[in-house]
Amino acid sequence: MSYVDEVLAKLKQKNAAEPEFLQAAEEVLNSLRPVIDRNEELYRREALLERITEPDRQFKFKVTWVDDKGQTQVNTGYRIQFNNAIGPYKGGLRLHPSVYTGIIKFLGFEQIFKNSLTGLPIGGGKGGSDFDPKGKSDREVMAFCQSFMTELSKYIGADIDVPAGDIGTGAREIGYMFGQYKRLTNSFEGVLTGKGLTYGGSLVRTQATGYGLLYFTDAMLKHNGYSLDSKTIAISGAGNVAIYAAEKAMQLGAKVVTMSDSTGWIYDAEGLDLDAVKEIKEVKRARLSEYKNYRPNAEYHEGKGVWSVKCDVALPCATQNELNLDDAKALVANGCIAVAEGANMPTTLEATEYLQKNGILFAPGKAANAGGVATSALEMSQNSERLSWTFEEVDQKLKQIMTDIFAKAAEAADRYDVPGDYVAGANIAGFEKVANAMLAQGV
Repeated sequence: MSYVDEVLAKLKQKNAAEPEFLQAAEEVLNSLRPVIDRNEELYRREALLERITEPDRQFKFKVTWVDDKGQTQVNTGYRIQFNNAIGPYKGGLRLHPSVYTGIIKFLGFEQIFKNSLTGLPIGGGKGGSDFDPKGKSDREVMAFCQSFMTELSKYIGADIDVPAGDIGTGAREIGYMFGQYKRLTNSFEGVLTGKGLTYGGSLVRTQATGYGLLYFTDAMLKHNGYSLDSKTIAISGAGNVAIYAAEKAMQLGAKVVTMSDSTGWIYDAEGLDLDAVKEIKEVKRARLSEYKNYRPNAEYHEGKGVWSVKCDVALPCATQNELNLDDAKALVANGCIAVAEGANMPTTLEATEYLQKNGILFAPGKAANAGGVATSALEMSQNSERLSWTFEEVDQKLKQIMTDIFAKAAEAADRYDVPGDYVAGANIAGFEKVANAMLAQGV
């Protein structure tokens, strides 16, 4: 049995109740086979794969807080510090009812390679809680965040572990957490990213993942003889990533025709009115069903269906495993040329394989959506230097990082005789840097 198969068998036995983590590990390790095979004796002796798939440490803790009715509530908090071979642990905090160890582990594992690809000195980690900020008052969110940070503060620091935002954790939540950390430690340091601009945050951070997704997609298309100009784009999601992916796509000359939220999706054949979407989602915090009030000719559909629309480029920007095999078949049938992941692992393994087999250019999330963490690392740099860069400076650095990530993925794919396979290329490029650092630092 090969070393990869041995490790996968052990992982399945040990993590049977964590399907998301197993899916991520399987996808990464399978695509790394050419690298592992060339170095099997060394990697096996050093137990490199066992070490890279086992988190350095995992924290699970109780979070108690009091709601507006005076009722005490109890949630569970998590932080997984996965790998710090190339820098402090770095990864977001997800606040969502679906959060449990398996989700956090999958996200933290992906983060190792994503962070490595940025070329910046940051390791992989992730955290969060099953707390749902939706429908909660500002005071309730503050009470939760303060309690959450009271425990989390014991394990993090500017040179140890630097959390950030994720689903459910926006500027409001980061602000409350940062305030509590400052009170507890009596120090003002860059311990969190995604902070407000008045207290150490970075310009472009809000736009970063969406903008970065389009910079990567643009580089991928150009490398393969295409252009974004005049292309029709289908986007899922309606959060930060989706909104700013749409904004940058429009700036680059494309037409965006769809978006979705947890209740339904919109189709606007003439091209989305992004100002309307921003007002609905960012100002009113309402549902996309309101979009027809702004654009009566647009269509609103309950449930899922974004990928049934004819498009040139598909950008899944909502959540994991949202694009399945049937969706992939619909995209291929409708003449789609490229799929680029804005969310973390939004495409199932079967769908990914089908898209690649049918010649669709496929950009994996750990490469294509690395713009958010890249800009978080730029925020860390500004905090360390006590500086604040302009929007243009940060945006230019982001564009360069994303273009470089594509170049690394393409080069690694060519070097291991899988040209055009950017899933394998991204995994290999991200892995090689971390593996070499781990070997250099000893057991």
